[in-house]
Amino acid sequence: MKLSTTTRTAAVSAALAGTLALAACGASNESSNTGSAGSSSAEQLSGDLTGAGSSAQQAAMQAWQAGFNGEQPGVTFSYDPVGSGGGREQFLAGGTDFAGSDAALSDDELTKAADRCGASGVFELPNYISAIAVVYNLEGVDDLNLSASTIAGIFAEKITTWNDPAIAADNPDATLPSTAITPVHRGDKSGTTKNFTDYLAKAAADTWTAGSVEEWPTSGGEAANGTSGVVAAVKAGAGAIGYADESQAAGLGIANVKVGEQFVTPSAEAAAAVVANSPRLEGRSDYDFAVSVNRETTSADEYPIVLVSYHIGCIQYDDKATADAVTAFESYVISKDGQQAAADNAGSSPITDDARAQAQTAIDAITAAS
Repeated sequence: MKLSTTTRTAAVSAALAGTLALAACGASNESSNTGSAGSSSAEQLSGDLTGAGSSAQQAAMQAWQAGFNGEQPGVTFSYDPVGSGGGREQFLAGGTDFAGSDAALSDDELTKAADRCGASGVFELPNYISAIAVVYNLEGVDDLNLSASTIAGIFAEKITTWNDPAIAADNPDATLPSTAITPVHRGDKSGTTKNFTDYLAKAAADTWTAGSVEEWPTSGGEAANGTSGVVAAVKAGAGAIGYADESQAAGLGIANVKVGEQFVTPSAEAAAAVVANSPRLEGRSDYDFAVSVNRETTSADEYPIVLVSYHIGCIQYDDKATADAVTAFESYVISKDGQQAAADNAGSSPITDDARAQAQTAIDAITAAS
């Protein structure tokens, strides 16, 4: 079931209010909060904690910030949703304590991370899993099926009207107008774009030849910055189509994507399933848990256009205050309470117990140089 914009907004507000209320109760009572990483008896920290990056994580980050601030009110927390590429750049340059990124560090970035973090290296924790929805604005068409090759043809601007034979073949029972298609893509460097084009490159290689990239490779279509910018542009344009985190797609049509012989609607369950069956990237360090998503799955229980969004940080920080704040924050994020808060507020898929145990090994290893 898809929530309306009003319903989702109310749910987000209610969930955040509930998180803050529970956090306040935890701070004023001596009883512990079972299932949460922190409690009223936790060591109280101070200082600043800064992050930047993925705008797709923004709704989840708001919930994590509320929960974390309830446990650690002495830590001033800030997160700038500048986009995954910008977040990684700021972190690698030493401007933030951690990055949120919808793409894992590249080989070149891993080299830079060695300069930033030293010999202890970096952690990459897949803390946020969410389906990327193909969103559209087409009056009179409430249910739309699209195969990988059709999606690729639209975004490669080879399919330019909504009654194109390729779209009609995917939707034999629909009445499709001759409206021109306006494909909307991210204008900024984006992990969502990286994941979306990775799907196109692997699932529709004959049609999409521009590869798996973070910056949109063609000059056509309409560009918009951030997830919210893409959603706003699609809402504003009759005949528009774009790609965005499913959690922020309320109020737009969401296409069903062909997987095997069936058309699959994006969902938290189907997104979690494809990640659970995807291999870990080879050649990474002990605390790097980046995965290679299986985009060519044929299982109707899995949805292949999915982003796995990471928190990226150092295993060793220069000072104890930062190391302690990062440890406390990441502990809350991966906790059952933290993951449920993100699921309630952002529609994301909670990580599995196995993923939580893996992430905990990295969090436990975080230290300070002094």
